[in-house]
Amino acid sequence: MHHQISQLIDQIERVIVGKREILIQVMIGLLSEGHILIEDVPGVGKTQLVATLAKVLDGDFKRIQFTPEVTPSDITGFSMFNQKTMEFEYRAGVSMCNFLLADEINRASSRTQSSLLEIMEEGRVTVDGITYTLPKPFTVLATQNPIENYGTYHLPEAQMDRFFIKLSIGYPNKSSELQILNMYQDTNPLHTLSPVCSMETFLQLQDQVKEIYVDDSLKNYILDITHATRSHCLITLGVSPRGSISLLKAAKAKAFIDNRNYILPDDIQALAVPILAHRIIISQEAKNQKLTPTKLIKMIVEQVPVR
Repeated sequence: MHHQISQLIDQIERVIVGKREILIQVMIGLLSEGHILIEDVPGVGKTQLVATLAKVLDGDFKRIQFTPEVTPSDITGFSMFNQKTMEFEYRAGVSMCNFLLADEINRASSRTQSSLLEIMEEGRVTVDGITYTLPKPFTVLATQNPIENYGTYHLPEAQMDRFFIKLSIGYPNKSSELQILNMYQDTNPLHTLSPVCSMETFLQLQDQVKEIYVDDSLKNYILDITHATRSHCLITLGVSPRGSISLLKAAKAKAFIDNRNYILPDDIQALAVPILAHRIIISQEAKNQKLTPTKLIKMIVEQVPVR
């Protein structure tokens, strides 16, 4: 594993125990300049994960708890008239940071959710016709509870497609949970962490990922997988070109983490589900057959031959 990424994950594991594979996927999302959706039940460490990331990466971390009362201006900021200068001044919203935790994003109204679209796609906000660039790196890490539906709003497909990767932390096993109990009985281990990577260094790592070599045959392999989702009889909405690009970027990030300067078919296969499954809509017939987007993506990967 690339030594700097290994150091980062080792530090995060001091707080998030027994979830190294998930942490690697989070790093893949960050290195690819992507946004991350964490869908999981309460209490498994979603908020703690984001706060830990911000601390070990020495970044600016902000959190917003989404409710129906949250407005777009809470996210983007707003203009306020200054009576001393007799001019309007921009007051930054919560998005002006490196890591934005959008907690329970599906509790916000569709109008508020839509305010994230430009932010996630363009890395900027526009208020009263004036555009403000967000800091780099900038990542939205959103959470939602898959169990509770009361008081929630469906995330539109356009917004789901802007999430680079979708993850689930899951419950820890018994030995990991015992370790967590021992860690937290005296103090929060998050308070003992110190930064191991500056924002400038992490931007350099992101640039290095872009240099990973991808053979044309593997680009076509990615397209074979994504095009198969568009013609599948049990899939109503297939993967968009943004999904193809995301799978390519994710494979490059995985190769970088594994200390390779080229990608393998294994990289593509390992990341197909977390990158693609949330981007498709399955048919009612598929649901009747007890199939899920995850199962269908796995089936397609198994069926599509490696070039």
